Amino acid sequence: MKASNENPIYHNERLEALTSWDSDWQGLRVVVTGLGVSGFSAADTLVELGARVVVVDGKDSQENRSKADTLKIVGVTEVLLGEIAMDTLPLVEGQKPDLVVTSPGLRPSLGILAEAVDQQVQIWGDVELAWRLNQREGRKTPQWLCITGTNGKTTTVGMTESILQAAGYKAIAVGNVGTPILDALRDPVEYDFFAVELSSFQLHWIHSMSPLASVVLNVAEDHVDWHEGYANYLADKARIYEHTQLACIFNANQPEIISMVEDADVQEGCRAIGFWADTPALSMLGVVEGLLVDRAFTENRQKEALEVAEVADTGELPTKHTVENALAAAALARAAGIEPRAVQQGLKNFQPGAHRIQPVANTHGVLWVNDSKATNPHATNASLASFNPVIWIAGGLSKGVDYAELVSQHQQRLKAVLVIGTDTAGLLSALKEHAPEVPVVDITSGVEDSSDGQSVMRQAVAKAHELSEQNDTVLMAPAAASMDQFVSYADRGNAFIDAVAELVEKINSDRA
Repeated sequence: MKASNENPIYHNERLEALTSWDSDWQGLRVVVTGLGVSGFSAADTLVELGARVVVVDGKDSQENRSKADTLKIVGVTEVLLGEIAMDTLPLVEGQKPDLVVTSPGLRPSLGILAEAVDQQVQIWGDVELAWRLNQREGRKTPQWLCITGTNGKTTTVGMTESILQAAGYKAIAVGNVGTPILDALRDPVEYDFFAVELSSFQLHWIHSMSPLASVVLNVAEDHVDWHEGYANYLADKARIYEHTQLACIFNANQPEIISMVEDADVQEGCRAIGFWADTPALSMLGVVEGLLVDRAFTENRQKEALEVAEVADTGELPTKHTVENALAAAALARAAGIEPRAVQQGLKNFQPGAHRIQPVANTHGVLWVNDSKATNPHATNASLASFNPVIWIAGGLSKGVDYAELVSQHQQRLKAVLVIGTDTAGLLSALKEHAPEVPVVDITSGVEDSSDGQSVMRQAVAKAHELSEQNDTVLMAPAAASMDQFVSYADRGNAFIDAVAELVEKINSDRA
C-alpha cells in the first residue's frame, strides 16, 4: 500500500551508515523544522552527537525565542523564526544540508519540505532519528512495541506500559503520547521496552524502524486534508507494519487493516495476529464468557484458548472499545513473551487518562460520562455504542466531517441531543434527516456569548439534568474539535466535569 505523497528515499552513503548512537554523526549538516517538544529534543540530541544544526520554526513567539536562546547555548548553529523562514530550505554553515529532521505535524507540501524533496535532501521524523540511535555501545537496547490507530492509541500504549511494568521490566510510554523517544534514549534509566504511540504524521516520515511487534487498532477518515486523501492516510498508517520482527497485530473487524498486514514487507517469521471482542479464531485474541483469551501465543492453540484477564479488568466502564484496546495491548505483550498473570495485573493497575469515556458522577440513577477526547465521529461511535438510552451533548469545530452515518446508526438510543459549538450546521442537518423524532436543543444559540464555552457547558448540563431520568446516561462526546469554544479537548472536558460537580452540589444542597 503506497501513498502518492510518500516520503522518498535518496541514496546517501553517509546517512545509510548512521545506524546507531556510536555512528559518525560528527559534522553532519542538519536542518530541524519545528521547535515543539519533538523538534527541540531532536536538535538537542543532534548537537550532542556532534552534528551542525539549524533550527527553523514558523512562529516567532517569546516562548520560541527563549527556546532558541537555550539551543544556541548548547551549540545549535542558527535558529530562524517566522512564517517566511518556512518557505525555503536554509543552508547550514553555507552549504546544502545533508538531512532534514521534521516535526510530525508539518505538512509535506510546506515550502521548506517541498524544497528538500526537490533538492533530494532526505527527510526524517524524530521517530526515524530515534530508531537510528536506539543501539548504543555499553547500554541496553530497548525493544519497541508500536501502536497506531485513529482512536485508542494513548489508552493502548498506557495499558501496554502497565503490563510490561507488572512483568518486572523497565518500560515507558513514548512518542505521540508525550515523552519524546529521544529523551527516553538519553534517560539514565536503561529501558527494556518502549511502548511507542505513533500518529499518522509521525509514520509518514519513517523509513527503517523495525519494531518487535506492531498494531493498527482501527482506521476511519481523519486528517485527510494533511494526507491529501484517505488512501494516503491508510498508506501512512500501514508503515507501522514494515520490517516488524515478531507480530503484526490487527483489528480483525477491519478489512483495510487486514490488507495492510497482507501487503507489509516484514521480517522472516513474523506472524499475523488478529483480535476482536468476540470468540477468537486460531491465531487471535478475543473474548469468551467475560474472559480475555489468547489463541495465538499458546502451545495448544489449535484446540484451546489461554485466559489472560477478565473483561472487568479493563476499566470501570468496560466498553467494547476499551476491551479491544486491552486485547491489542495483551497481544503486544504476549508477542514479547509476557506471562498471562502479568497481563492481567497490568490491566488492573492501569489508570486511564481523563476525558476518554470517563464516568464523573451518578445522580438519581443517571450516569454522567465525559468523553471530550472523542473529537471525531469514529471516536464518538465507540462511546455512543456503549450506553442506552443517551442524552448526547455534541458539537464543536467539525472540520467538515459527515455526521450522517453516526446519527443514523445510533438514533434509536438517543433520548435527546444538546448541541454545543459554533460549527454545528452539519450535525444539525444530520439529526434532522436521520433522527427526526429525537428532541434537539441548540444550546449555543441560547447563550449571549457563543465563544464562552464555560457558560455553554453549564447550560448543556442543566438542560441534560432537566431531561434525564433514572437509568439514562448523559454523554458528552462531541464528535468535533474543541477550539471554537475551548482551549483544548481537556479544557472542554474539565468544563463538563466542573458543571456536573456544580449540579451535584446543588442537588445535595436542595436535599439538605
